[in-house]
Amino acid sequence: MATVPDSGGPDSGRQRVATIYAVAKQAGVSTATVSRVLSGDTHTSEHTRAKVRQAVEQLNYLPMSAARSLAVQRHEAQGLVVPDLSGPYYSELLMGYESSAASQGQSVLLVVTHQRTDPLQAVRMLASRVDGLVISQSTIPDQTITALSKSLPIVLLARDPILGCDLVRADGSRSAAALTTHLLAHGRRRLLFIGDPDSSPDVRDRYRGFLAAHREVAATPWAEAIRVPLEESHGAAVAERLVAESRQPDAVVCGNDELALALMHRLRQLGLRVPDDVAVTGWDDTLAARYVT
Repeated sequence: MATVPDSGGPDSGRQRVATIYAVAKQAGVSTATVSRVLSGDTHTSEHTRAKVRQAVEQLNYLPMSAARSLAVQRHEAQGLVVPDLSGPYYSELLMGYESSAASQGQSVLLVVTHQRTDPLQAVRMLASRVDGLVISQSTIPDQTITALSKSLPIVLLARDPILGCDLVRADGSRSAAALTTHLLAHGRRRLLFIGDPDSSPDVRDRYRGFLAAHREVAATPWAEAIRVPLEESHGAAVAERLVAESRQPDAVVCGNDELALALMHRLRQLGLRVPDDVAVTGWDDTLAARYVT
């Protein structure tokens, strides 16, 4: 169940409830088919499932239990939507969120969108079981978040702003500019950024700060950014690529600690001295990074 604008009358300005019957009518199927699709049943055709999903999107539909709970009861649970659980960033995020929720007498329900065949449906079902959602990074489209925010408090994490949702995001641009300025001031001139600025607003802001620091001293970045996912395996692969080339950077600004730690480890294995030959920096202040220099 969800709400849709009323068409007029004495209560115009209120919102009408979109029911499973409205979804079935719009999709041109039975209510039983809608129910099967929303429960994850794969015995219906992909064409039918697509029509039902489209109707759900257009009507901002939530299951009856979700609308009922919003009106008369609380779940005492909060939802967290993340793209993945690999790496130290997500484990620390989950532990921190769970600890904070527990201190308020709340439980945490989790959806990991990576490799799910229908992440939108998974998030909608999660929304029917919680009192609020934290949605991180590039997990689901803005349009879906906007629809959910009409019925549920939503906090965005490391995403661009969406009207009606609160936002938590680090100021990566200023910190990146300060870090890059520090490296330049210490005589490093062949700076290289590693990480994909298009992968998240956080990495994009860090790259912008990196470029801004160069502009501030009328310098041109030594090379184009190496655009790779922020994962351990890519840090090691980049280290091998750099050592194989005739000229190496004398400082590397990595998009996160996971890349930086893997890069440092592999560079040392390949005979380079860190930070003597090449300085390596990262982000996120993960536990492992606090004990590495």
